[in-house]
Amino acid sequence: MTAIHPSHSTSPHPILEARAITCVRGERELFSDLNLQVCAGQCLHVRGENGIGKTSLLRLLTGLASPEVGDILWNGNSIKKDSSEYHSQLLFSGHRDALKEDLTALENLRMYAAIDGIAISEKEAFAALWRFGLKGREDLTVNCLSAGQKKRVLMARMLIRRAQIWILDEPFNALDTSAMSELQALIGEHLEGNGLVVLTSHQALSISGLQVFDL
Repeated sequence: MTAIHPSHSTSPHPILEARAITCVRGERELFSDLNLQVCAGQCLHVRGENGIGKTSLLRLLTGLASPEVGDILWNGNSIKKDSSEYHSQLLFSGHRDALKEDLTALENLRMYAAIDGIAISEKEAFAALWRFGLKGREDLTVNCLSAGQKKRVLMARMLIRRAQIWILDEPFNALDTSAMSELQALIGEHLEGNGLVVLTSHQALSISGLQVFDL
């Protein structure tokens, strides 16, 4: 199988931080004075009841939303100062699968590689899809795939994206036991390659370097 190596930051001690952040949605304060930090090689599992603000916290960490108070920093610098540089190091996977339903699994993968400015060969694209059990389904349009198979296409994208920071909102939803193990293995490889991960999940996880943050 062709290896696709991540293109990670050359910073010797990559770190993502939230400093004294407050999040307000509408008239409701979800949390305040929240501090966290995640270093390379670490996976932060954000837990909490539905509606407590887990997704809102992830959106703040991605820069898709701004905290009412406080700041998000990447390697000591506010992500507001150079958002394009920060986002070049970031992969965010939200609740929606963000796949084009009328394109095939292979076309989706190659489309996102082009958007991300990544040159991948056809061999690499096929290898990424095959790794996650999609051999024989590469040319099926996404609307013909099950929810779990769509998640497998996204796992293939995670493999080729080559971002250092992964922020994943409920990535294990719709996955069977086998796919859950494959995704946890992929996250483990990412951590070993100097990556860092922040994720939400209601499942119990077995990932080396896992830390729990109860919101």
